[in-house]
Amino acid sequence: MATGDDFWIRFWGVRGSIACPGPETVRYGGNTACLEMRCGQIRLVFDAGTGIRRLGIEWERNRQRLRAHIFLSHLHFDHISGLPFFRPAYDAENCFELWCGHLLARGTRLQKALQALMQAPFFPVPLEVLHACMAFHDFEAGAVLEPHPGLRIYTAPLKHPGGATGYRVEYGGRAVCYVSDTEHEEGRRDPDVLALITDADLVIYDCTYTDEEFPEYRGWGHSTWQEGVRLCEAAPAGRLVAFHHDPRRDDEALDRLAQELDRARPGSLVAREGLVLVP
Repeated sequence: MATGDDFWIRFWGVRGSIACPGPETVRYGGNTACLEMRCGQIRLVFDAGTGIRRLGIEWERNRQRLRAHIFLSHLHFDHISGLPFFRPAYDAENCFELWCGHLLARGTRLQKALQALMQAPFFPVPLEVLHACMAFHDFEAGAVLEPHPGLRIYTAPLKHPGGATGYRVEYGGRAVCYVSDTEHEEGRRDPDVLALITDADLVIYDCTYTDEEFPEYRGWGHSTWQEGVRLCEAAPAGRLVAFHHDPRRDDEALDRLAQELDRARPGSLVAREGLVLVP
């Protein structure tokens, strides 16, 4: 699929908080946050929730050496729990670079944090059993990253307990933004998010709640699909993709959300596993 100057995104996990597989989540999927982005031959991954396991299976089918960058919004468990089950990371022929933008301000580093995840009593084997060539990059949210010539990634701090990072990928004259997990302030657009998404072609946004539900969850670090619409209108930005679905929302509830979202901002979408988009 990815040759020449292709630029596309595929969703492998669209849930927040906890994986929720079952008959009521078949169409939209129950895996937690993970999306694949292809910029020509450059492979990017955003977040390593349970969806990254299936991405790894797909990549292994090609039986070729893999090189990819994995950008983490933050290290809450739903966004990294798939990493120990990402099979390509156990193959010494592969190379992966992991990026994280919120730990330096808290006096720690990504490699150390992941070592804590993969150790007893939480996990049976240590991080070092990931035999792929692994590089760990810590940066401060707000930095501009250039992992490859012609590929620029802008970053911004997000309002989430413990911190998180939003990303804007610019490639081939187009821009895609990944803004998961963030909490808005009612009646005020977040200036960091606005600056990040201005004139973007595609905005993937934390739509865990609705405006009606939001007062019950203030302080939990998440936003609403209506706020996503308001941000895209104010920026302005292009297509909005609702992401990080509450695990309580079954397929029928997400169908209703999709209808409301399309009425509010025609062309906008609700993310589902397997969805492929071209910005």
